[in-house]
Amino acid sequence: MISSVLPTYNRAPLSFVSGAGAWLTEADGRRFLDLGAGIAVNALGHANPKLVEVLTDQAQKLWHTSNLYQIPQQQALADKLVANTFADTVFFTNSGTESCELAVKMARKYFYDKGQPERVEIITFSGSFHGRSSAGIAAAGSEKMTKGFGPLLPGFVHLDFGDHDALNAAINDKICAILIEPVQGEGGIRPVPDQCLKGLRDLCDEHGILLIFDEVQCGVGRTGKLFAHEWAGITPDIMMVAKGIGGGFPLGAVLATENAASGMTAGTHGSTYGGNPLGCAVGCAVMDIVADPAFLAEVNRKASLLRQKLEGLVAGHPDVFESVRGSGLMLGLKCKVAPGDFVNAGYGKEVITVPAADNVVRLLPPLNITEEEIAEAVNRLDAAAASLAP
Repeated sequence: MISSVLPTYNRAPLSFVSGAGAWLTEADGRRFLDLGAGIAVNALGHANPKLVEVLTDQAQKLWHTSNLYQIPQQQALADKLVANTFADTVFFTNSGTESCELAVKMARKYFYDKGQPERVEIITFSGSFHGRSSAGIAAAGSEKMTKGFGPLLPGFVHLDFGDHDALNAAINDKICAILIEPVQGEGGIRPVPDQCLKGLRDLCDEHGILLIFDEVQCGVGRTGKLFAHEWAGITPDIMMVAKGIGGGFPLGAVLATENAASGMTAGTHGSTYGGNPLGCAVGCAVMDIVADPAFLAEVNRKASLLRQKLEGLVAGHPDVFESVRGSGLMLGLKCKVAPGDFVNAGYGKEVITVPAADNVVRLLPPLNITEEEIAEAVNRLDAAAASLAP
């Protein structure tokens, strides 16, 4: 008999009832150190006092009016994002998946309005993850994502990650955009080297192609910059954002230059809930904290500390781990055991990690995790690894 909750997840036998900072409390009273942060969502930890205050204050005033009217909190958050990024304009969504849908529409509409309706194809890369909507799975293209869901949305050109020759060969007069994650998350914490991001920017400029960055998982301070592409010193034309921007409240956005967004005029896109007062009030508070250079400096300092300790962990368990990779507080443990086995072993030691592709376990702690919590987390990871040693 089917569950009342559609069984599309293989859920762990854990039920968390409360949280504070980097900690989650299970219904039976056990306390877990959370190195998953809701898959990079709870950027400022659980029940962050400032976010609780802002959300509670807004909830007592106004929840929803719709985008038929001006929404002051939405305007305030858009202004903060424009002031702190490459973007000239922002559209708010409820998720990264919705942001992907708009990014695809925006790129295609741009060329349609420029009198080049044949330019509809978007280059994407193996190992990518852009959500589970029709556009998102078609963009990723993997059998795991697409099997059984055909016919797929056409117009995507799938290339192997890191194949520069194939990329150059794929450029033609039907290409409208290149879509890439500066750091692949679901794909196994695979950063795109800075020189490659610069090369993509140059390639797009040379051929008049739009560059789309998916920073749903790697953005909002996760890598030690407000957005991951900043490390390369270049900017996209369109960027997808979600997860951390709401600090746990469902919120996403598409950021774009005025030029890239020029086709998106009144009536071309919409959202019932996107940019609602609740989400945007929280998003403003998140931006006030995360965009502060002093906060980002602390993220980098703690990221260095965590990475150093993880290198020691890997060295101490050569039968379990192969290497550490990633950027900032978006790190991966390349495993020699099945990632799911290590994640489950972590549950036994009351520490939460997240599996990914390429035999990697993701570590995505709250950005404000403390030094003491980092030390305790690595101790628990060490115990989990020891329990798997042959």
